[in-house]
Amino acid sequence: MTLNVGVIGAGMIGQAHIRRLAERVSGARVVAVADVDAERAKQAAQPVGARALASGEDVIADPGVDAVVVASWGPAHAQHVLGAIAAGKPVFCEKPLATTEEDCRQIVAAEVAAGRRLVQVGFMRRYDPGYRQMKAVLDSGDLGAPLLIHCVHRNPAAAESYHSEMATQDTAVHELDVVRWLLADEIVSAQVVTGRSTAHRSPHLIDPQVMLFETASGVRVDLEVFVNCQYGYDIQCELVAELGTIRLPDPAAVTVRHRARIATEVLQGWPERFAAAFDAEFAEWVAGATAGRLTGPSAWDGYAVAVASDATVRALHSGRIEQVHLSTRPAFYAR
Repeated sequence: MTLNVGVIGAGMIGQAHIRRLAERVSGARVVAVADVDAERAKQAAQPVGARALASGEDVIADPGVDAVVVASWGPAHAQHVLGAIAAGKPVFCEKPLATTEEDCRQIVAAEVAAGRRLVQVGFMRRYDPGYRQMKAVLDSGDLGAPLLIHCVHRNPAAAESYHSEMATQDTAVHELDVVRWLLADEIVSAQVVTGRSTAHRSPHLIDPQVMLFETASGVRVDLEVFVNCQYGYDIQCELVAELGTIRLPDPAAVTVRHRARIATEVLQGWPERFAAAFDAEFAEWVAGATAGRLTGPSAWDGYAVAVASDATVRALHSGRIEQVHLSTRPAFYAR
């Protein structure tokens, strides 16, 4: 059986997902595309033989669409995800699930009312081989209880439109989710520490930022977000446990010895760093949507990250430790 997919949003990430479904993931084909820019939708749809539709609502309502990918502007995510749930169609939603806590709550409530998993959120770090190895080692119990996690998230440069809150909302959300997943634990508090900012930034941006989190079991997490580091895209994670440590491996790269120097290439962007993770993520979603059993990051995960993200933004502005207050997890989302 082939899963007929409709894609809402034909920007950079939407186009990447269209190509991924058409070229690298088996069992699915893109049959419809919509974007606020009608011409962009046509250009994205044409190479894969899909139809360009007028709106996201048209994609969801199309009888030829079995499942939906939401890759539109963040504030539009909630209406499209809720529309897909109402239509009974599995939906893959790029992060964030929604841009407000209330919208996330509505999505969770709608999915619980539907009685089955219909939503998967695009937290692709969970599918990265390095992070999966880290989780396997931690879950084995050989290192004892986790105590600390040190994270780094660096980008070579940020657009002028990137603002200080986006260090949390657009960047740190990946660490917020992967920490929750690695530890099977919730974040209960957030703090942001700032200092001297790099000269290589827009005047309105605080960069870098150091974020400090605590989980319900007492694990402490520190995260450096530095989006104008200049030298490349650099993701690091080290977990310190009672009997040892686990470090995320760097991407495989050759070491060149030349002219009295040793050099290793540094990747320049997330599409290259996490290409395999994106492919694995979509392969799992297609298989789950086809079988009617989604298993990836859930609407609850999207909600929990949104609440932790909101607390982190509050901490940026208040300078205080801010508490993360989650609703009671519905039994529907039992681990």
